[in-house]
Amino acid sequence: MDTSHLAQHAGTAGALFATIFVVATTTMKTMIPLRIFGILANVILILTAIPARNYLVMVVQVLMLLVNSYRLHQMLQLVRDVKKSVNSDLSMEWLKPFMTERQCAAGEILFYKDEKAEDMLYIVSGKFKLVESGIVLPVGAIVGELGMLSPSNMRTQTLECVEAGLVLSVSYTKVEELYVQNPAFGFYFLRLASARLFQNLETLQQQLNQQMASAAAPKPA
Repeated sequence: MDTSHLAQHAGTAGALFATIFVVATTTMKTMIPLRIFGILANVILILTAIPARNYLVMVVQVLMLLVNSYRLHQMLQLVRDVKKSVNSDLSMEWLKPFMTERQCAAGEILFYKDEKAEDMLYIVSGKFKLVESGIVLPVGAIVGELGMLSPSNMRTQTLECVEAGLVLSVSYTKVEELYVQNPAFGFYFLRLASARLFQNLETLQQQLNQQMASAAAPKPA
């Protein structure tokens, strides 16, 4: 039985399908679908090269298959890490080596509203308060992150030390580096900033409700 024609037809069909997958990869806008289509193209080219005994194509496509599979694994792992960081608390222990210590005395102002912001702080001990909103920050809290997101990099509130304690500071330049290098930290930072904004809005709403209630209360004769 002459299998040369079968191999030729199989090779032609396989090359056609592989070409379709390769062209499809150029339309992909995200990495995971691109890698999946790349893997499918590699598998088809390997299968079409087997009947023709084209060992060079097989070797090249096996290597490409390994690369695409590894990159796909990395991307899927990245997605899992991001979901984990969004749905759980992220320990900041790993961030401490990038930070510098600062001892604070009771009554000390660490920064003022509307001044230039250059770093954010991690509270190790003591008690600290955001003056304008009256929010007291517990140990383990991060503060000063909104200054990084502000268009003018200005402090949005004043931070006062109520009870003597220790804070760790990290510059915005280092935060930007960590944001790019560590996706888990990046998403944690976004969640932290969003939580602070909602907390500030809730405080402002409470103050507004109190003012409205005071204005609506009947005045004594």
